[in-house]
Amino acid sequence: MLRVGLFLLTNIGVLVVASITLNLLGVGHILDESGSGLNLTSLLIFCAVFGFSGSFISLFLSKFIAKKTTGVQLIDTPRTAEQQWLLDTVTELAQKAGIGMPEVGIFPAPEANAFATGWNRNNSLVAVSAGLLQRFDREEARAVLAHEIGHVANGDMVTLSLIQGVVNTFVMFFARIIGHTVDRVIFKTERGLGIGYYIVTFVAEIVLAFLASMIVMAFSRYREFRADHAGATLASRAGMIRALQRLQAETQAGAQSSMPSSMKAFGISSGFGQNMAKLFASHPPLEERIRALQQGG
Repeated sequence: MLRVGLFLLTNIGVLVVASITLNLLGVGHILDESGSGLNLTSLLIFCAVFGFSGSFISLFLSKFIAKKTTGVQLIDTPRTAEQQWLLDTVTELAQKAGIGMPEVGIFPAPEANAFATGWNRNNSLVAVSAGLLQRFDREEARAVLAHEIGHVANGDMVTLSLIQGVVNTFVMFFARIIGHTVDRVIFKTERGLGIGYYIVTFVAEIVLAFLASMIVMAFSRYREFRADHAGATLASRAGMIRALQRLQAETQAGAQSSMPSSMKAFGISSGFGQNMAKLFASHPPLEERIRALQQGG
């Protein structure tokens, strides 16, 4: 129920922000003055406002949503030696990476996982699962934390939001051009927007979004290699390799991610194993990541 509420809240926010922005920009209609053709400039602005609004509202709410959907318990005052070690390690790695001190937390998941999120490098959240802390040794866990700090230092959350915003914009833009063309040619609508426009645009958006997701996932996979490199640099290469090998062993043993789908792309492991088509996977195969580190990547 909470996830549904957050989804609705985000979409309401998108509509409010987009509507205000469009009014300020004076964009009221996507048709030209005759009502028969598209005003491509207005259409592009319309699509960009909606495309980037959703992406950036999700970015700005990312820490709040992560806390609510994963049940992260923030460490303000460490109560155990393990919590103290976790806080001290993140503090050290953040200083080494040159970023502001993130919020640090533990989320109650049995699988080994961790994630970082936040709208900028000085206002982020780094969290690890209880399962990871139970089964990983200190060097391996430190490497995983360094991997997540690497995501923050590299600005991956912001860059991913920008790429998603561009993709959203052009999916909406070309879907409406396709819808308008089919509405005129096939459904013979001469003025305004007929039922054919709305049906074809809806279908085209689904198809184009599916294809465009390959671009977003390609960047997501690329940033995992960069974050692995950061883990090897900030912590240790041996620790990063061993951590990935342990994740690989758990994945092969059938471990599944309990993280919400909205957060899986931000985890160190996607939990999909080898069943996910590579072009649509948010993470590269673990064996490729291990091999890249072993070869000095």
